[in-house]
Amino acid sequence: MQKVQVDIYGIAPSQMQGSYSLILAEQDGDRKIPVIVGQYEAQAIAIQIEGINTGRPLTHDLFLSFANKFDIKLNEVFIHLLKEGVFYSLLICESNGVVHEIDSRTSDAIALAVRFDCPIFTTEEILEASGITIDDKSIETPGRGKPDVPSQKPKEEFELYKNKSTEELEKMLDTALNNEDYMKAAQIRDEIDKRK
Repeated sequence: MQKVQVDIYGIAPSQMQGSYSLILAEQDGDRKIPVIVGQYEAQAIAIQIEGINTGRPLTHDLFLSFANKFDIKLNEVFIHLLKEGVFYSLLICESNGVVHEIDSRTSDAIALAVRFDCPIFTTEEILEASGITIDDKSIETPGRGKPDVPSQKPKEEFELYKNKSTEELEKMLDTALNNEDYMKAAQIRDEIDKRK
């Protein structure tokens, strides 16, 4: 079984309400695979890529802290199976020199991969079966300057931020973070960043 390394390319709204397509791109090629993830999983991935400080640890941050405390290393994420449109993943972990494979939802595995800064692999067979070409304009690309955290908010709400002063936005940002509304916080932060 030939492993192929993939990177997170971007996030695009899915045709299914409340879900997103997490786009993974092979490192040495043009094929991309869309993995359907929920809104919260997409948010967890984008928050880490963007370096947003949530103030309190999210579930995947807690897993990272736990692993670090007990000297468990996540060596890689391996998307090893595609069955009936569902991707199956393994966390390849190491503790005390012993390697363990742990079954994981792919969305959780990728949220952990970005926190552990470990590589993500799939198989040539999966790329052959699901690799596609994608119109880049429909993809939100975390870390590359476009809106970075998936949201179900209407466009009009984004326009409201443009009419606020920077001071008002900073207060709104503090409130959003205190309320753990990280999607709103990211949108406000993006508006503040545009003004710098």
